[in-house]
Amino acid sequence: MKTTTIAVILAGCGNRDGSETHETLSALLAMDRRGINYKCFAPQGDFVVYDHSTMQPTDQKRNILIEAARLCRGDIQPLCAYKPSDFDALVLPGGMGAAQNWSTYAFEGKDMSVLPEIEKALIDTHNAGKPIGAMCIAPMILAKVFGSKHILLTLGSRCDTSEAAVSMGCRHKECPATEAVTDTENKIVTTPAYMVATHISQIFDGADKMIEQVQSLIR
Repeated sequence: MKTTTIAVILAGCGNRDGSETHETLSALLAMDRRGINYKCFAPQGDFVVYDHSTMQPTDQKRNILIEAARLCRGDIQPLCAYKPSDFDALVLPGGMGAAQNWSTYAFEGKDMSVLPEIEKALIDTHNAGKPIGAMCIAPMILAKVFGSKHILLTLGSRCDTSEAAVSMGCRHKECPATEAVTDTENKIVTTPAYMVATHISQIFDGADKMIEQVQSLIR
């Protein structure tokens, strides 16, 4: 029996300027507990570093891939090496890196653009009929790329971010942090994570539900 393997794209390391650590590790743990293999990828490029003790930007710049390697013990490849044919699904953890390293959502809102390398990975995965999971703010990347398909997603509660997704053509469903929303037709699963969560245990429950539903869509 073939072992399921899921690709994970990271945006750095840290909730203010990269991939959110609790969300990333919850998703990886949920996969591991189901016997699912995973491989992490990240785009290259520098980003502005935040001081996580003050939550303020600094004058430092670091590389997205090098910082993301911290989350997966160095087992990571540049995103340009990602091929959907090698994987059964794709997962995007959240964190503000999605909003400012993968896209310009943090700066331009609904007028955002998406890093071409990220957009290509998503479109190629979707065209290959593979499921895509996304957590927290990462569904906004899907909203920009697939909004014209009127995908169903969640960002938790009704808020400015969910309204921006709707303005891009998406359908939004409110959802607690412990659950996930599945668009079966488009093979997209989203969970709100720290968009609404107040405890780390809720992050794991939502990630586990997302991975469960992603796995159910794999054919």
